[in-house]
Parts: sequence; C-alpha cells; structure tokens
Amino acid sequence: MKKGKFGAFIAVLIALLLIGIAGTLYYLQMLEWHTEMYAAGTTNTVAVYGEDGAGGLAEAGRLVRGNQVNAYQKKKVIDGIEYVQVQTDAELITDEESSKTYRFELYMRTDELTESPDDVVREKERYVRTPVTIYAEAEGPAIASFAPKGTCLAVTGYDEMDEMGNVHKYRVKYGEGDNAGEGYVYSKYLVTSQEAADAVYNENGETDAAAEDEYGFDLYGGHAKNLDYYPYERPVIEGNEFCKYARAMYLNGVAAVNPDSYINIIKKTDCNAVVMDIKDGYLAYQSEVAKEISPTSYRSAYSTVETYRKGVDKLRETGVYLIGRIVVFNDPEYAKDHPKDCIKYNGSSSWPSAYSRNVWEYNVRLAQEAIREFGFNEIQFDYVRFPEATYNMSKSGKANFRNTYKEEKGQAIQNFCFYAADQIHEAGAYFSVDVFGESVYGYMTAYGQYWPALSNIVDAISAMPYTDHTGGEGAWKKPYDTMKNWGKRAKKMQDRLSDPAVPRTWITGYNTPYWAPTENYNEAKLKSQINGLEEAGLRGGFIPWNALSDVDKYNQYKGIWNEKN
Repeated sequence: MKKGKFGAFIAVLIALLLIGIAGTLYYLQMLEWHTEMYAAGTTNTVAVYGEDGAGGLAEAGRLVRGNQVNAYQKKKVIDGIEYVQVQTDAELITDEESSKTYRFELYMRTDELTESPDDVVREKERYVRTPVTIYAEAEGPAIASFAPKGTCLAVTGYDEMDEMGNVHKYRVKYGEGDNAGEGYVYSKYLVTSQEAADAVYNENGETDAAAEDEYGFDLYGGHAKNLDYYPYERPVIEGNEFCKYARAMYLNGVAAVNPDSYINIIKKTDCNAVVMDIKDGYLAYQSEVAKEISPTSYRSAYSTVETYRKGVDKLRETGVYLIGRIVVFNDPEYAKDHPKDCIKYNGSSSWPSAYSRNVWEYNVRLAQEAIREFGFNEIQFDYVRFPEATYNMSKSGKANFRNTYKEEKGQAIQNFCFYAADQIHEAGAYFSVDVFGESVYGYMTAYGQYWPALSNIVDAISAMPYTDHTGGEGAWKKPYDTMKNWGKRAKKMQDRLSDPAVPRTWITGYNTPYWAPTENYNEAKLKSQINGLEEAGLRGGFIPWNALSDVDKYNQYKGIWNEKN
C-alpha cells in the first residue's frame, strides 16, 4: 500500500474510533443522566410508545401504573404533547400486533410520569354504580357514611393497588358543611362516568322481573326494582374450601360448649358441617367486642371464651365445616345499651334497626372476632330483616325507624349484606344469610327481604320454609309436597341470576305444628323434605332446625346426614 493511501486509511480508522468513543461516551452519559420515575394515570395501565420509523410514535404496549421507569433527557413533542424516552425492567402488556423489540427507544408522555409513588393514581372523581358504604379508615369495619347510586365522589387518594394497577379502595370526600369528611370506598362499586353509574343492570332480565314483582298493596318494604343486581364477585379463599353441599347439624350456645354427644353422631354419619351459635339473643361466649360495645350482652353471655374454644376445637377435630351463626337485628341485650339505634314504636326501643350503621358495625365486628379467634369457615347471619310487625309500624306512621340515609327497607337489608360480605370475606370466611320462606313469593316483603337481591351477594342463602309455616293448614302432614312446591318457587328466583348463592335450606327438625305438635318428625319425614327440595332443583344441602338442639331427636333421624340416605 502506498504511503499516502496508508496514511489516509489510518486517519479514517482514527476518525471512526473517535466517533465510536464519542458515541459510547454519549450513550454512557445518557444511561447516567436519568431520573427514576413512576408510571401514573387515570386507569390501571399507561401507554408506552415506540418510534414508528416516520418520525412519529406508535403504541408499543402498556405499563401497569406504579411501575418504576428510568426517564432520560431525550424528548419528542408531537401534536403539542411531550414524550420522554424511558427504559423499564417491567414487562409491557401487549396485544399480538404490538412489537416487543423496543428497549431503549421507548417513550412515555411526560404528564404520565411522576417522581412520587404516592401520585401514580390520577383519578379525580368516581361515580357510584352500586350503593356504597364509606369507611372511616382504610382498614376495618368502622363506618363514616353512605353514598347512594349515582353519587359523584371526589377522589383524594387510595389505600393500595394490586399487581395489575387496580385500586382496592379510594379515599374520597363526602358530605357538606358539618357533615363533610373523608373516607374510603371499595373501587369495585365505582365507575368512570355518570352515565355508567345511573345505568340499571339488567343483563339477565333481573330488573325487569323485579319490576313486575309487586304486591297488591304497599307493604312498606320498598320496591324490588330499586335494588342492585350487578353480579357480585365472590372470592375463593385460600386454605378454606367452601362447602357447596352441606349436610349440617345445628348446635345452640349450650350445645356448642358441650358437643360430645353431638360428636358421637357426627362420627357415625356423613355429617359434614355444623352451624353453631355465636349470638342468638344472648352471646354464646364473653366477646371482647361486646365488652367494648354492649356490656349488657357481655355480662349475659353463656360461657367464657376458653370454654367456647374447647367446644369449637373438639368439633374441628372431626373435620366438619364450621359455620358461626349470629342473630343480627333481633338483639334485646344490645338494645338495652343503645336504644337510639333501635326502632322506636309505642314507647318501646327493643329491636335494633337495620338502618343503624352502629348495629351493622357491631355484628360485623363480632363476626370478624369469631373468625380470628375460633377459625370459623363461614359466618351465617340470621334475622337480617326488620321485625314481623313492620307493616303495622309503617302503616301507623308512628314508628321511628332511624332511617338516616332515606333508604327503602329492602335497600337497607341489601346494603347491609354488601357491607357484611366484603368485611367477612376479607377476614377469611364465607358469608351466608337466613331468610323467611316468604321471600321467594314474588314481592318485596314488609321486613325488607327479596330473594334475588340477597342470593346475588351471599355465598349461601338459607331459607326457613318450615312445613308448619309454609303451604297452609295441614302442610306439615305432607313434607315432601310442601317442600317441593316451595322449592320450585325458590328455583325460579335462583334462575333469574347469572350467579346465585348456594341454596342451603333449613328444614323442619321438630315435631309439628310447633304450637300443638301432632306429627312426629322422624327420619322418614326429614328425608321427604330433603328429597322435595332436591327434586325442585335446590341441591345446596340442608340444616334441620331444632331450637333445643335435642340430641335425642337428632339420634332419631341421624340417618339423614349420611351421604346416601
């Protein structure tokens, strides 16, 4: 090679080397000159863009908000919007047509980045789709207020997000003047627009059917069409398998702490669940929650926590599914301590009102305590209603129901169930309610129970169509026909819903009729009831009701608990 050409070649190599070194230094500087930021937006994911080859940007995927990115100095302004180059170790959410090859040539909108992880949720307002309880704190059952359907709530923060960027609860402002405050609301009940909040869910014809379910005259319970039928997503609780078909035994508070004779039956049969009292007028044990909130209830409890725990532990050793029963709104002991939370009628204040949030909170706190202390698989609420005399009370116009939020009675019962379900599920247990058999008859009852509105929320619904309460005079003499006829009505109501609760029915486990027993309800009569229910399509199990938990009676029909009876 000639000397001149060799020199030129060397010069070119040196130039290229210098350019490479300069590029490398620039690249290294660019890597160093970055700011750690977080993806922020009004939805759970934020758009990430890549260069489209024509000087513009095309969406390359989406990044879950809250993820950290490195934001560099290189920026683009397109149509007045500033984008900054970013790099992230988080995987982008992409569709099949999106490119996953971008790494350092990714961009995000500058206004969708923040230096503070507390600022990643950018929603300013949300609208109430399903009536919501507003909680006083981010955790726990304490109630601050209530917001009906269609309410616009100003968002001021949040408690936490899941791995997909979805908010668990929003912190919101509520009320005006002296009633103004801040609290927390489950995001699952909120939507992004007024139109979506005002829309009535009717995918399975639930609301249309409810609109037709009107009694011949006003029962003062409200209107079924005004309730919420949006599907409630029930949880699968890790380590706690839900009992889909319960062959259950009921133990009152006394039997619960003396379970040995009942355990003998359990061991000899296929009984797989036990419903045991936590509160039925009187507490089964000296609850710390009651000690704080209702001292009268605490003092009148049947037993100590330690004695009750021994009974629970003995039953658990048999392998049965444990259901704790709490009578909610029929609570004279609580009423003695809190008459202002009770319905006032003719000078009496002995029935805690289903409108009273203090009563809601007390019973849910009892449930949470029982789950925590004794490990119940499920909590069953009974007397989830206004009293039987509600129609006459309402008609008189002289009753003070303590209706702070101007709800219909049916709305109060359903709203309570939403609240209880959320709190009990988060405590690690499933949730069921007891209802009158009348709730399947196609109208809103005076005391606020309407089957589809409750079956839509709870994990199991336990009706009480006792043969001396259902089907008219002498129905107790035909247990199969009585239960099958009632069961067909219940199945019809179940079929209105896309995801109804498991129907686990109370059956007559005592001699009938209760006011003057003439029929001995033996094993054959209980099996007839079970067969009638199952042939009607209700296959979620049964619980014989016997208020005394009469072990001799249980032995008389113990064969019903066998899987093949």
